[in-house]
Amino acid sequence: MRRPLSASSLTANACSASFSCSHTTLSAITHMTPLEELRHSAAHVLAAALQRLNPETKFDIGPPTETGFYYDVDSPKPLSTEDFEAIETEMKRIIIEDQPFERRVVTREEARGFFTERGQAFKLKRLDDIPAEETITFYVNGDFTDLCAGTHVESTGKIGAFKLLNISGSYFRGDEKQPQLQRIYGTAFPTAEELDAHLVALKEAARRDHRKLGAQLKLFRLDSSIGSGLPLLLPRGATLRAELERMLSHKLEDYGYERLYSPHIGAIDLYKTSGHYPYYAESMYQPIRIDEREFLLKPMNCPMHIQAYTSEPRSYRALPQRYAEYGTVYRMEQSGELNGLVRVRGFTQDDGHVFCTPDQLKDEFKSCLRLVQEVMAVFDLGTKCRVSLRDPDNLEKYVGEDSLWAPAEACIREVVDELGLEHTVGLGEAAFYGPKLDFMALDALGRSWQLGTIQVDFSLPERFQLEFIGADNRPHRPVMIHRAVFGSIERFLGLLIEHYAGDFPLWLAPEQIRIITIADAQVATGEALLDKCKKLRLRATLDDSSTKLGAKIRQAELEKIPLMVILGKREVENDQVAVRSRTNGDEGVVASEVFLERVKAEVANYGLDS
Repeated sequence: MRRPLSASSLTANACSASFSCSHTTLSAITHMTPLEELRHSAAHVLAAALQRLNPETKFDIGPPTETGFYYDVDSPKPLSTEDFEAIETEMKRIIIEDQPFERRVVTREEARGFFTERGQAFKLKRLDDIPAEETITFYVNGDFTDLCAGTHVESTGKIGAFKLLNISGSYFRGDEKQPQLQRIYGTAFPTAEELDAHLVALKEAARRDHRKLGAQLKLFRLDSSIGSGLPLLLPRGATLRAELERMLSHKLEDYGYERLYSPHIGAIDLYKTSGHYPYYAESMYQPIRIDEREFLLKPMNCPMHIQAYTSEPRSYRALPQRYAEYGTVYRMEQSGELNGLVRVRGFTQDDGHVFCTPDQLKDEFKSCLRLVQEVMAVFDLGTKCRVSLRDPDNLEKYVGEDSLWAPAEACIREVVDELGLEHTVGLGEAAFYGPKLDFMALDALGRSWQLGTIQVDFSLPERFQLEFIGADNRPHRPVMIHRAVFGSIERFLGLLIEHYAGDFPLWLAPEQIRIITIADAQVATGEALLDKCKKLRLRATLDDSSTKLGAKIRQAELEKIPLMVILGKREVENDQVAVRSRTNGDEGVVASEVFLERVKAEVANYGLDS
């Protein structure tokens, strides 16, 4: 059965917030689901309760999220979870009062005067973010008035069951140079039964928290002396990553990819040509000036791979050209968005780019799809597909004419239709240069996380004037496919840690076998068995300590070692091992060579049935 991914630490972006850290506009929030409306309304009730309890509270934003809601506040008296009982009591009073949510259109001057009079500095700054052409709206319930685009339930009495969950620090606009606020998290559902089920899921999510397990199992470290959002993989975590790359590398060879290694910085002109600068500038670090020339920390690998393509003349006979790289890239994530391994500032992508003729496009897209499906099957993640298209209301965010986007979108739609691939459509989720098919994994709370992607790109070949010589001996424009299987390897590791709750399958486990001796007389045999494991490239250790057998077994289980082999007097005399599985318990006694052959075969096949 598929294990659910955790959700405790995989904090979602602020959903559809009218004044979120990403500066989305008022119009971005107006299409909410009924559950989002309920949670958005609960956030306003939270703020109203805080205002009643302490009228000097300063408010920032309070959007719904995939799993609940939050509100960022600056309270004269720092808040803690001990205050939740009083806050929830006041929220319940407001809900019982059944206050209607009233929408009011105001002028910018009226809004400025209202918040200036009340000393709401954060609201004034959010007001300045609203484009001049947009309507300014307040939502009022009882004595509480908020700068908000909506939408909400009819009245506070329509809010079902709710609960405040936790509190954390957050910076205004997610910028650590800005004032620090407190973020109060909560959740709400139409019924108490749904809330109770969610709270049970949260407990399971906490058990799987990849940050907690990462420290407990010595997989990675988040060290402020290195810098926020820059995780350090420790030896066991590095083994996980190496095994993922080894497995994928074998697949890439089967699919005809050639490897590249590209530098970590590149000239800014390269990214101006690609369009990353300025279309992706908000997520990029500031230029570095070297010898009167500006360089950028690499935000994406594709411009480098394009330069590999242009390194020699291309003929249609030599296409498709497939490149692959484990390329490290750097993104300017706000401090408030950083989260363990899943939201970081420097990470490695298993990036691939295919350059092909237009006639080859559909087959190459299908090939990329098969690759992703084969790899994901190893992990049983239960991925879903999303066709990601342009936002028709914000076309200025994208490069390329409609004539370049239309065939790219058509290719993706045709493939998913031909293969009967279940999918959703995500408007506004396209890359700035083309549409894509994204692969989403569900966590324990039902939230989607993007892993792999396949993107069709007619725009960058045009911007870089790429060519191949066709059968007519004339130059033609190739099509480019961007694809990643894992996506960010760091994020994928974070998801796997929570997916398996640290109980990694045998092939992936940092330590696969723990050899345990009962007495000193078995140590020599244990050392010989350890040597055999190493020669077979199996990851094993020997526990020849004087600790009691039961304690040794418990320690191996705590460290989540998949297999333990126990050597006593009888096992040594008969060249056997007593096998104990972390999941199945005692598995009996078997000849040493039979055990090693069995383990080697399972590891080679990634635990899949032959």
